[in-house]
Amino acid sequence: MKKGSLIVLAICSFQFVFGQSQDSTQVYKKRVLETTEVDFLSSYYTQDGDNAAVSGGIGTEELTDVTATFIVSIPLNDDDILTIDAGVSAYTSASSSNVGPFDVDSGADPFVASSGASKGDVWTNITGSYSHSSDDRNDIWSAKLSISAEYDYFSIGVGGSYTKLFNEKNTEISINGNVYIDTWNALYPTELRPFQEGGEGLNSSLFNQNIVTGNSNYNPNFTIFDNEGRNSYALGFGFSQILSKNLQGSIALDLVMQDGLLSTPFQRVYFSDIEDSFIDNFHLADDIERLPDSRFKIALGGRLNYYIDETFVLRTFYRYYTDDWGIKSHTTSVELPIKISDKFTLYPSYRFYNQTAADYFNIYEGHLSTDEFYTSDYDLSKYSANQFSFGASYTDIFTKLHIWKLGLKSIDLKYTYYDRDNSLSSSIITTGFKFIMD
Repeated sequence: MKKGSLIVLAICSFQFVFGQSQDSTQVYKKRVLETTEVDFLSSYYTQDGDNAAVSGGIGTEELTDVTATFIVSIPLNDDDILTIDAGVSAYTSASSSNVGPFDVDSGADPFVASSGASKGDVWTNITGSYSHSSDDRNDIWSAKLSISAEYDYFSIGVGGSYTKLFNEKNTEISINGNVYIDTWNALYPTELRPFQEGGEGLNSSLFNQNIVTGNSNYNPNFTIFDNEGRNSYALGFGFSQILSKNLQGSIALDLVMQDGLLSTPFQRVYFSDIEDSFIDNFHLADDIERLPDSRFKIALGGRLNYYIDETFVLRTFYRYYTDDWGIKSHTTSVELPIKISDKFTLYPSYRFYNQTAADYFNIYEGHLSTDEFYTSDYDLSKYSANQFSFGASYTDIFTKLHIWKLGLKSIDLKYTYYDRDNSLSSSIITTGFKFIMD
């Protein structure tokens, strides 16, 4: 599931300005957001690997994705902000093309992309959020509504948050909640579709046009999912404290409960106790991924940011994660922003991640047909990953450069390389432009 975009609301400090009249004093407060801000974000992502879940844990994971996002933050008055976040993501995937791999002239193969309709798709999302700050800027409420869709998936989300600042704004606590109601338009591997209830089986056109080798009496025991809905409920708590003039710390607890269709319908599984059947070089599926219809996740993390001097700031992060599918993970990261001038900042970073395997994961042909749940999705396997990033930021608070009525406030450029120890690697280039409306 694609994930939806995160909206960050900046909280400005307040000030009082006194104007004396004959018999009264007027009090003015600084606006939370002085003027409309427009952010344009884009990214280019590529990945490759040899453990595609679509073909049961083997095959190409090659994928390319291009994303563009616009975020417009509009001050409605001194206290209220409306934010609209709209994004589109277009991808092509050699892996997902093999949902239907039998339409290539060179013969079906899990390591060769098909030309089927599932080779690419467009994901779209729009999120609207509203925030209100109290007069003293110590209380912030927000609410949001989001909608996203792609060819086999539709989602509606609602959420809200409350933040309280006290102790002269040195301490902050927050709570947030989100609910997502998702619906699949389930797509199944091509070779399994003739074997659902009422299907033609080996008499279908697919098998009339192709020769089955190995076990020619291919007859999977396949049923479609009765429920194509999924609900997700998320609750988060945060606490942040300025510990000294140089040190700030925060902790966060996130709880997520999911129920419904948590399996991916087009991801194949192969059993070791069933004889193999092939068309060309493609192993015909014994079944699809079957996972429990509920999942509970807990994540606890913390940050420490240390201001070294005017040039260096050290940012560190750690998170522990566990769920009732058997996965436990650890994430650590460190970032060292380097301010080389009033306008330019460099920020190298490193992130390490490792996790245990889910109880239901096994490799290609590692499952038995008698198992209740099974998956060969390597996202649920045991693995470790290293991520290296380098970014650069340009900031001009005076917005000297203008495009139409928009003054350019900042530019961000970042490159990230990600590498797992199970063959998957990826690269992403992200850019961001922030404009201020005159």
